[in-house]
Amino acid sequence: MKLANAFAKLAATVAIFFCLAAGVSAQSSPARPAHRAKAKKPAPSAPAAAAPAADAAPAATDAEKPAGLRRDPFLPLVSDKKEGGSMEHLPPGKAGLVITSVRVDGTVRSQEGMIAVLSNADQHVYFVREGDQLYDGNVDKIGLDGVTFRQNSKDAFGKPVERVVTKRIYASAGEQQ
Repeated sequence: MKLANAFAKLAATVAIFFCLAAGVSAQSSPARPAHRAKAKKPAPSAPAAAAPAADAAPAATDAEKPAGLRRDPFLPLVSDKKEGGSMEHLPPGKAGLVITSVRVDGTVRSQEGMIAVLSNADQHVYFVREGDQLYDGNVDKIGLDGVTFRQNSKDAFGKPVERVVTKRIYASAGEQQ
């Protein structure tokens, strides 16, 4: 009796081992492209029920698709990012400054006129003068306490809209910088 129990446990352990080994090797092997062989016409003596199954082409499953064509299951289906408003594709220098994301760090009076010291979100510092063109507008006026910009944008219907935006060096309470 003890020998039969030991043999049954050994057989169960070996069966579980082979099941797990087959599952692990299937997961670790790279996805192979499906080879589609031409469907051969069934022999005349073959039953009629087998004919439609032989003519059908095998469908590619997710495991058979190359890794580049599968979607990452952990990425959200709906993105919060706006497609047109990415900061990655802005031109370099002053021409890439967006008025809403710029901060006024100071102003300087020189012989040629006023100069404003601006910084962007990446902490890069730029010196601009009146009339300089930015990404979405231009510098209208530079004063001792701040800078006035003319921002060009479009409304929801595509109509061009021009706004006057004033950014101060030291924002007062309740004022956005």
